Amino acid sequence: MAPLPDYHPKQLSLGPLEAEILNIIWELGSATVKDVHDRILADPNRELAYTSVTTVLRRLTEKGWLVCDKKGRAFYWRPLLTKQQAEVIKAHEQLQRFLAVGNPDVVAAFADSLDEAASEKIQAIAKRIQAARQAREE
Repeated sequence: MAPLPDYHPKQLSLGPLEAEILNIIWELGSATVKDVHDRILADPNRELAYTSVTTVLRRLTEKGWLVCDKKGRAFYWRPLLTKQQAEVIKAHEQLQRFLAVGNPDVVAAFADSLDEAASEKIQAIAKRIQAARQAREE
């Protein structure tokens, strides 16, 4: 897994349309409002105003997920983080919230309720943490 990025968006929470548009930007790398709008309308069952796409792109920029560059007369939005970096940040935030419970009995009860596959994943994570700590000490 990649290390925690130095950059974090101002706001992690995203609505469904924001998440969809951010995924489109990640796929395209850089896109205009028209590029995103056309991609959404490629689904014949979808309707969405061009201005709504513009609003969402501006919101994603304000939240710190995107940056807007002007090239000639066109505005292009591009992500400030890769999808993998965003996943690392979100996983870190979720883990921090879980650990903030601070009650070992609650954490132990949670761990005890896990199925075999989840328990094996936690054991694998614990081994990777131990290996990372050992590597840092060397």
